[in-house]
Amino acid sequence: MTGLLDHTMIRVTDLEESVDWYETHLDYEEKDRHEAEDFTIVYMGPEDMGDSEAMLELTSNEGQDELEIGDAWGHIAVRVRDLEDAYEKLMEGGVDDYRDPESCGGRYAFVKDPDGHEIELVLREEGSLWSLDHTMIRVENADEAIGYWVRKFEYADTRRWEADTFANFFVEPEDAPDEAMSLELTYNYDGRSYTHGDGWGHLCVRVDDLDEDFDELTLREVPVDRDPEACDDRYAFVEDFEGHEIELLERDPNAESLFSF
Repeated sequence: MTGLLDHTMIRVTDLEESVDWYETHLDYEEKDRHEAEDFTIVYMGPEDMGDSEAMLELTSNEGQDELEIGDAWGHIAVRVRDLEDAYEKLMEGGVDDYRDPESCGGRYAFVKDPDGHEIELVLREEGSLWSLDHTMIRVENADEAIGYWVRKFEYADTRRWEADTFANFFVEPEDAPDEAMSLELTYNYDGRSYTHGDGWGHLCVRVDDLDEDFDELTLREVPVDRDPEACDDRYAFVEDFEGHEIELLERDPNAESLFSF
């Protein structure tokens, strides 16, 4: 499997408000949309994003007016070229002040979207402007979480940052392009547990052959949520050992629609 992270899915209550927010403030564009009977999915990302860059999937469920943003879900991080300038432009554009660069030691900053999903701003030269740099989730067992991604998906533990009370571990496929999104695993040393809520959806990993790669993952004892057959052989879902959902998707870059699996 390629193993690249294809997208991160989050749920929103007002789809058009969220689409407008990401278009207005992050210069995202709507890449594709799928309307089902009781939900709508919109893929979004920068206009000039490359094939190896990850998209943001916004999912709106019919009749869902409230979301619980559980603390097992952390944030997405987007790339900027000038941290102070990017944050100031967001403030001038009407985004609420949350955690400015100064409060974060001048190394990053945070804002929130209309549903309260946290978005980190990180200074990066690689990847397109505002593209997804990483997605952060919190884990209760760091050794198990790292081992899961290394053994099941053949990811590499590429970098880490350890403080007195917590540690961040970044994992991504071996030889991943610089512009590809990575996964940040955050582990707090105080032994806390987390709630998932329903605001956080899933990560999606690209595979080369859905059936073959799914069989390989089951051989590696990955917890299965929905197999390809249950998903009309279009995709599948597995889980890590803490319940984070991971979609497996065989992406055709030449398809007319992003939903042509």
